[in-house]
Amino acid sequence: MKRLALCLASTLLAGSAFAQTTVQSCDREVVFDTPPKAAVSNDVNLTEMMLVLGLRDRMVGYTGISGWKTLDEEMRDGVAELPELSEKYPSKEVLIGADADFYFAGWNYGMKVGGEVTPDTLEPFGIKVYELTESCIHIGDKPKVSMDDMYKDLINLGKIFGVEDTAYDLVAGYKNALDQFTSSLNAGEEPLRVFVYDSGQDKPFTAGRYAMPTALIEAAGGVNVLDDFEKSWAKIDWETVVDKNPEMVVIVNYGNVTADQKREFMKNNPALAEIDAVKNDRFVTLEYVEATPGPRNIKAVKKLAEAFWGE
Repeated sequence: MKRLALCLASTLLAGSAFAQTTVQSCDREVVFDTPPKAAVSNDVNLTEMMLVLGLRDRMVGYTGISGWKTLDEEMRDGVAELPELSEKYPSKEVLIGADADFYFAGWNYGMKVGGEVTPDTLEPFGIKVYELTESCIHIGDKPKVSMDDMYKDLINLGKIFGVEDTAYDLVAGYKNALDQFTSSLNAGEEPLRVFVYDSGQDKPFTAGRYAMPTALIEAAGGVNVLDDFEKSWAKIDWETVVDKNPEMVVIVNYGNVTADQKREFMKNNPALAEIDAVKNDRFVTLEYVEATPGPRNIKAVKKLAEAFWGE
């Protein structure tokens, strides 16, 4: 990853130049008197946000990756010197045992509502939590997902760790790259109707109005057929998918069931045979790390646009 090799000078100098900062994390304001020195991130996309800001030296480990996903070469290099503290969601004891002072996670990204590990349960142990913006819908209202959700997280992390300039530069670069791409995109007159297939056979697990793929699809000139589904990542019934009749299916690739297997399931299911995307064999695959908020979202938009409009 090009940006993983960012100079760490700003990180090393952050402690001496750090002024108290307050960031908004879902419905909370979190105050930092000093930048964290022993951070833990959960999941592959959140970990990449830390790495792309040059924060590996501030981390004591990561969690929640190998239990569901595999690391590609870019990520293996990025976390080579860091231990995976838990293959899936960490327990409170895991974070305390690592002497962590910061946990970057989200609701259903390392924390569950009412679960053992939350901002409230970690606070007595001096572990501050910043919550992934996309996930805030699980504990309250938020606007529809947008690329700004990912940008906000990077900038807030920059403020928390005293590398704000690096964060703003990164975000400016991402915005510029996306603007240049979308301004020259030769899309159709009408947005392409798109369904996101994450997993599940009896009922599909998909992306609704508040999940990142909705923003990626729109940037690529499409529309999520479940834009009116007032959920983030959630299950729905196949009858609704048939009624929406998507022209393209985006498959999220991770876990034990491969993207090819998901595709074959849809193609060989008689109940789905009349969907335009199935009839015309129009599928595109996003890796999990591309479909969730993180540094690879711009690449994901370009991949989607090529599949939508490339021919």
